[in-house]
Amino acid sequence: MSGWSDAAVWAIIAALALGTWLIRFSFLGLIGGRRLPPWVLRHLRYTPVAVIPALIAPLVVWPQATGGETDPARLVAALAALAVGFGLRSVLGAIGAGMGTLYLLNAVF
Repeated sequence: MSGWSDAAVWAIIAALALGTWLIRFSFLGLIGGRRLPPWVLRHLRYTPVAVIPALIAPLVVWPQATGGETDPARLVAALAALAVGFGLRSVLGAIGAGMGTLYLLNAVF
């Protein structure tokens, strides 16, 4: 038992839902129909390049499946996905190469 009442838990969930809605509305609702300045659009192009590696790097270097130990198979699979993605400019090709390499190396070793 956590000591939280049902009403308190639902109040926290509602407050968090409202907060995330307000954050999204601040971008989509308030400036969604306006033209953005070129300098803002230039900076927004770099958002995926900054976010995706930050999401993927911990999963490759310290995976939960190995108890946080670095796994050579995952590193090689990430390098294969990077090489195919960079070489072919194909997201699906990179995903397929990474998955195929990881499954192959896990089956062999």
